[in-house]
Amino acid sequence: MAGDYAARIKAYAVPLILFSLAMLYQLVLLPRSFPPSHYDVLGIKTYGSIEDVKEAYENLESKWNSGLEVPTTTEFIKIRYAYEILTNPIWKRNYDVFGIDEQLHVLEKVSQQSAGENFSNIVLPLLHADAPDTDDAFNVITSKDFQSMFQDPKPWLIQVYSSSSNRCAQFANSWKRIAALLNGIANIGMVELGETQIAAYLAERKPTGQFFFRNGLPSLVAFPSGCKTSNCLIRFQGELSVDAVIDWFSTAVLNLPRIFYYSKESLGPRFLAKSSPHKVRVIYFSKTGERATPVMRQAAKDYWNYATFACVLWREEEFSIWWTTFRVESAPAIVFLKDPGLKPLVYHGSVNDSWFLDVLKQNKQQELPQLRSLTSKELGCDARGYSRAGHDTLTWYCAILAGRLGPELDSMRETMRRVQETLLKSSELKADSEDEHSITAAVALRNKRLSLSWIDGEVQKNYCFFYLNVENSYETCGPRRVPTDVPRLFIVRYEKNATKDTAMVEKKAKSIWEFHQQEVDPAAQLSVTYNGSAEISEV
Repeated sequence: MAGDYAARIKAYAVPLILFSLAMLYQLVLLPRSFPPSHYDVLGIKTYGSIEDVKEAYENLESKWNSGLEVPTTTEFIKIRYAYEILTNPIWKRNYDVFGIDEQLHVLEKVSQQSAGENFSNIVLPLLHADAPDTDDAFNVITSKDFQSMFQDPKPWLIQVYSSSSNRCAQFANSWKRIAALLNGIANIGMVELGETQIAAYLAERKPTGQFFFRNGLPSLVAFPSGCKTSNCLIRFQGELSVDAVIDWFSTAVLNLPRIFYYSKESLGPRFLAKSSPHKVRVIYFSKTGERATPVMRQAAKDYWNYATFACVLWREEEFSIWWTTFRVESAPAIVFLKDPGLKPLVYHGSVNDSWFLDVLKQNKQQELPQLRSLTSKELGCDARGYSRAGHDTLTWYCAILAGRLGPELDSMRETMRRVQETLLKSSELKADSEDEHSITAAVALRNKRLSLSWIDGEVQKNYCFFYLNVENSYETCGPRRVPTDVPRLFIVRYEKNATKDTAMVEKKAKSIWEFHQQEVDPAAQLSVTYNGSAEISEV
């Protein structure tokens, strides 16, 4: 009998011990691991009213005055701090709903300064409820606006703020700058904590159920384009600076590329040398070192087929280097590097977004552009397209320079660019000029019936061999076999067919751009190779 009793005790002992330890942890150890709330300090129930707070403080104060209780300096400071927080309606709301108490540093500061003094000598009040300037708030979102704002397809950046927050007031100027940089790219809005329903919707939630903002206020949240619920919003967790916020929004929300900074040592090998030869290189010289604006990054994304971008931090001691290389004499400045041998195009001074986009659009291509599948129809050098002069043009021409990248091709590209300049100037001559052929070519160029371009004979070998189908094509097209390259110029004449039903298309091989559609080209092609010298007048 005794043995059975001992066996039962032994069987239940371990579960009972574990249960007891769990209760001890939950009821004793766990609550002590969290700091007491301001309500605990005053000895009242959580979320008590302002009247309850005042009554509790008056009871304690009467005991202190009567000498029944004498608090330590630290105890008095905590009680007084809790009283001042919980009797301010806005501070109490922020603390009750979102656990926000951004003045704890005052509590620590007063405790250190008053150490060893009698509590009666402490200067009151501890906190100053001077209302920050709320005139800086703009585009404030209310519960009525919240649902309808997502009808705009642009992404949203929202600041959750409190009208009583000094941190939010200090962030006001930075917020205005952020709004200016995102103007036209994203929508900007502000939500005050008084809009409790919206603020709670934008907040995170603790396991206890309380809403909170991880890094306090102001808190920034973004709704990417197409996002209409809190399930897909993105929270900013970094430093509250203009540069950090703009970089986060541009990268994480707008999916825009970064534009990197280069030094005088790295600009050449890491940017200029690695840029695609057909792209215009755009270099922005910054005086502050701020990251590229969203507009510039959006332009880098929109024009990535035409241009590549870099930033350089301007240093006065490097003036001679940048002046000698690009003719840049101060910052801010923007440099456009186009064709080989062509002087850099430099713009000094601050620029606005619309001006920058207009200048970029004008200079997105080299003076002598590279003919590629992307630009063939734009240049009018595609039998499947039409002349730049219009769909009704019956005959038009493309002069194309082919060769491998190197000094020989660069020299010939510069020659062709000068030919183009000469023809443009010649188009202003009178029609009775002695050089009838030059006038004809000049007029064709002016009227967009003639285009000049170049191709990379090594990379675009199929296109190159398609037109230069001669014995010595290997000197110009395909992989480099000999040390010396021979750039070649050929002219393609396009003649529009009268009707597609009767179209007879001359073909030497498959389509140049490897199109596999079995459709009729709207124009016939005839090419001729130039075998003369590199003299501008002869070309």
